Amino acid sequence: MKELTLPASRANIPAIIEFVNRELEHMDCDLKTKAQIDIAIDELYSNIAKYGFDDDGGEVTVTLETASEPRVVSISFMDGGRPFNPLERSDPDITLSARDRKIGGLGIYMVKKSMDDVRYEYREGKNILTIRKVL
Repeated sequence: MKELTLPASRANIPAIIEFVNRELEHMDCDLKTKAQIDIAIDELYSNIAKYGFDDDGGEVTVTLETASEPRVVSISFMDGGRPFNPLERSDPDITLSARDRKIGGLGIYMVKKSMDDVRYEYREGKNILTIRKVL
């Protein structure tokens, strides 16, 4: 397991993507899957940084675990921000036009559709959101 802890700032998204992509390259991850994972990281970390903390901010620990049989990557985001389970939100009605659809929820919907598993738990005062992708 590899781990990276950074301040909850959207400015740190490139560092997290680079951290994960280094490992994905060792696993011969295809470009489409890598792009899906990068988008999920961007969406999830952006939401944590924007909504998870008050003005004084906080830190987010990203852990990365891989397996070779089958080839799987699991990425967890752990933070001490406000408890929030994004998986409890109802999915947006994507049959509506963007103009008629309510704001919010589309990003987590895309993450749920592009990852093989998305889980949330609140444990010991921490939000833990984990995405899993079979490569």
